[in-house]
Amino acid sequence: MARRLALITGASAGIGAASARIYASHGYDVALTARRADRLEGLAAEIKLRSGVEAYALPADLADPAGVDAVLAGIAEQGRVVDALVNNAGYGLPGTFATTSWADQATFLQVMLTSVCEMTHKVLPGMVERRFGRIVNVASLAGLVPGAAGHTLYAATKGFLVKFSQSLHLENLATGVHVSALCPGFTYSEFHDVNGTRDQVSQGVPEWMWLGADEVAAAGYEAAEANRPICVPGAPNKALAAIAKVVPDDWALALMASQGSRFRKV
Repeated sequence: MARRLALITGASAGIGAASARIYASHGYDVALTARRADRLEGLAAEIKLRSGVEAYALPADLADPAGVDAVLAGIAEQGRVVDALVNNAGYGLPGTFATTSWADQATFLQVMLTSVCEMTHKVLPGMVERRFGRIVNVASLAGLVPGAAGHTLYAATKGFLVKFSQSLHLENLATGVHVSALCPGFTYSEFHDVNGTRDQVSQGVPEWMWLGADEVAAAGYEAAEANRPICVPGAPNKALAAIAKVVPDDWALALMASQGSRFRKV
């Protein structure tokens, strides 16, 4: 039987690249998409050599409304279909809502929400028809705790992905399609370098709160296989998520007000 294919967005670094390696190690061919073609081609070559599977580099910008169709067209040109989808592409947009441009916020929503929903909507029917599918939406611990000042839409979009994943999970209990929201906390990757908060988080976040991208990606893979709708990797993050459910909202919001500036540019 032909190998299944996993599509990973935001695959050029961090959790995305780690997810590609994880799926390849479990015998999946992988389709890799992100903006940086050189990174994708290097990762594809590494995966082919290391895991002996096929790896397709499909550069695309999901900020472009045509980006999803471009990626799926590239997969179709190879005569392939998507059996597993890791919606990982994303970034942070520093600043407050009033001091950032709407153009930047609209682009953020396109990448973080619209492209995720569109990609999922376009691959899900085929998964249902074939009675097999795995979908991992990379959300965040930020989607499970109160919002903070700065990066205004980040927690909101991640909270959306959690609810989106829960609904998809319930809708597909009898279809063979497993859906999980992966909700990592602080993860060693390029995320904070890109948005300019590396110094802040390095100084403000203790080492025991950090996880490696490989650990997070492995947890996401295992959650999807087990069909767990929410996965929070790491004991400290699990504890924080549990506490957020029981602490009164005004207490939690006050804590975010006092601590949020350690982690975000406002």
